[in-house]
Amino acid sequence: MKKFLVIAIFFSGAALFAQNKNQKTEIEVNGVCLMCKDRIEKAAIKNKGVKSAVWDVNTHKLSVIFDEGKISTEEIEQSVANVGHDTENLTAPKDAYDNLHPCCKYRDEEVIQGH
Repeated sequence: MKKFLVIAIFFSGAALFAQNKNQKTEIEVNGVCLMCKDRIEKAAIKNKGVKSAVWDVNTHKLSVIFDEGKISTEEIEQSVANVGHDTENLTAPKDAYDNLHPCCKYRDEEVIQGH
């Protein structure tokens, strides 16, 4: 009986500390076109632990499935910001934004209206 109790306690404790290998989240990411979509998704999916990354042009939501034991939401956002796209929590570095194709300059009101 003691052995069973020890095993039960061990497995219940391990379950409490287990991290979700299929964590789902949505991140708001600025962009305007299909080139942006491709760049944003590639920036997210290149990270170890990211299993799926799909950005919606209309809603600006990046839907991500990832292993939270390997990567955090913050690290995914940083990868996206590093390629020139602002997220809900991070602003892309100026040089990364400046290197975007002119069609992708989502901070420019004329570009936004052109899409």
